[in-house]
Amino acid sequence: MTLGQKIAWDDTVLPFQLDKIDIRGRVARLDGVLDGVLEQHDYPPIVEAMVAEAALLTALIGQTIQLRWKLSLQIRGDGPLRLIATDYYGPTEEGEPARIRAYASYDKDTIDLEADPFGQIGKGFFAILIDQGNDMKPYQGITPLSGGSLSACAETYFAQSEQLPTKFSLTYGRSMEPGAAESWRAGGLMLQHMPKASPLMAKTDSESEDGLLTADDILEGDASENWTRANILLDTVEELELIGPSIAPTDLLFRLFHEEGPVVYDAQSVKFGCTCSKEKVEQSLSIYSARDLTHMTKEDGTLTADCQFCGAHYVMDPKAMGFEAETSNDKE
Repeated sequence: MTLGQKIAWDDTVLPFQLDKIDIRGRVARLDGVLDGVLEQHDYPPIVEAMVAEAALLTALIGQTIQLRWKLSLQIRGDGPLRLIATDYYGPTEEGEPARIRAYASYDKDTIDLEADPFGQIGKGFFAILIDQGNDMKPYQGITPLSGGSLSACAETYFAQSEQLPTKFSLTYGRSMEPGAAESWRAGGLMLQHMPKASPLMAKTDSESEDGLLTADDILEGDASENWTRANILLDTVEELELIGPSIAPTDLLFRLFHEEGPVVYDAQSVKFGCTCSKEKVEQSLSIYSARDLTHMTKEDGTLTADCQFCGAHYVMDPKAMGFEAETSNDKE
């Protein structure tokens, strides 16, 4: 692959379809996006790894849905890694990149930096939220954390909430090419059975130990055999094929699925991007009472707020914003 071809595939999501077996998918490659997300914070390595996995899943899932505005992933647990949150904003104009942002909340005192990262989340839930704008009702789907990884949780979510067999193969981490600085790089491939070909329930009861649906509970007959074959082929993928940069996603798809008739569509570029603004902060403050604003106001008479995603720091004057905090007489 030439340098130009490598750059063309960086920070992109490539949609494809396997026409012969009713399966669709996405191939994603992220590098600058992850650096943009993670350089905003000072996370320990295991937290960085979980945020990188969540961002990669967000890119793959977000591009699957025809978004007017935003798709979010939220992973919440009762362990030291309390929250991972990501947002995917669909492009507002044709040809523009989609935007991704992400952050995590964790307990610095109790997190075990040598333990399995997923295990630090504890018991909790995996949620996908879709917001199509002010004139549309938001959608939210939730499933328990299960399977030992965020990608396994996402597979369970699609089987349980959408009755869509889904499979992910992901790789991510710090990499260094000759003559270049160390940076984050990630690659992933998503397979999903087409909705029109998937009966809602082929069996009456889930056979999984935790009572959650799997692909075996949804598909039967030829559809089940085709799904199994596609998964076997996906299992042969190597990390360097996913993460690049020497193999183009189109070449990877042909290597894996040439007998299944892969058809590729236009790639979607993605970048790190945050939508915070002073106006949005002011709007969020408008829900608070005068008493609350008084407690939030600093000695110099200003209100401050920090964006958890990008670290932007906002300083505001409550009076200039039209918010009247309580005076000392009001409190008596």
